Amino acid sequence: MRVERLADNKVKIFISYDDLEKRGIDREEMWQNGRKVQELFWDMMEYAYAEVGFEVAGPISIEAFTMPTEGIIVIVTQVPSLPLGQYEEEDGDDQEETFEVQVNMTSVVVVFFDFEDVIRAAAAIGDHADIKSTLYANDQKYYLYIHEDEMEEEWFESVWTILLEYGAHSNVTKAFLDDYGKVIVDGYPFLTILRYFS
Repeated sequence: MRVERLADNKVKIFISYDDLEKRGIDREEMWQNGRKVQELFWDMMEYAYAEVGFEVAGPISIEAFTMPTEGIIVIVTQVPSLPLGQYEEEDGDDQEETFEVQVNMTSVVVVFFDFEDVIRAAAAIGDHADIKSTLYANDQKYYLYIHEDEMEEEWFESVWTILLEYGAHSNVTKAFLDDYGKVIVDGYPFLTILRYFS
């Protein structure tokens, strides 16, 4: 497990699939919010507090980025307190803090630093060039957003390995790309690239 403080109200935590296996948690179970997953989350929060002083107090937002071969990146953000319903009081006892947690499962984004690398990746993928994705341009870089349903395919791990030969995993979200990026090709960008640049 590794932790990095991104801002006063935000931390990034990486947990490998080996770490999950040692805790008896498989990849699919990670999204089911069971007892073991809840225990893992609070262990992560204790670790984040010990390592970088990040303390959970009030509502938080959680973004989880799955990486096919390495593990899972969890970004925890402290969000402004809600004006109402933030605390509960029962039978005159002290007020007890409650948490609002929003979990957003997002797909993988790969960044390419040159369009030639995008062309090379398309050629290298070959038979799986029909992977459903969206190619964006932003700040002289190219971002490939891969749709979630593609990540469930048996062949995706080999595709992911090829993509990382020509690009790098990015923590940029689809929402950011939609707001600030320019869509180059939506749907099957590698097929389009091979059609014009093969």
